[in-house]
Amino acid sequence: MAQVELLQVLGEHSPAHISDLTPHRRLAPSTVSGLIGRIVAAGLVVRDVSPLDHRACVVTLTDTGREKLAAWTRAHERRMDTGLDALDALDASDRAAIADALPALFRLAEHLGEPGYGTDLG
Repeated sequence: MAQVELLQVLGEHSPAHISDLTPHRRLAPSTVSGLIGRIVAAGLVVRDVSPLDHRACVVTLTDTGREKLAAWTRAHERRMDTGLDALDALDASDRAAIADALPALFRLAEHLGEPGYGTDLG
């Protein structure tokens, strides 16, 4: 999923410096670098020397990367449609319970995305 998220960012901001990708996904630079290495190997992005700073790299989404991203987006939209159909099949009290739980679930997701969350080994 993290690779798809990087492809989404690159779909909107390509080419991009690797250091520019870390804030978009709240990932450590080394994690982003490793993910980029895997998607470069898969032919979904290319890595080049930055024309503005020869010490830095930029990554650009390839045509294959754009095609994979579009296919993932279509599949995700189909899953969402299926989920909405399933939600419609629930009775009103079940839908209301889910709606009531959403704010807490969003807060939980925000906490899970915080740097350092869950790294306490003690």
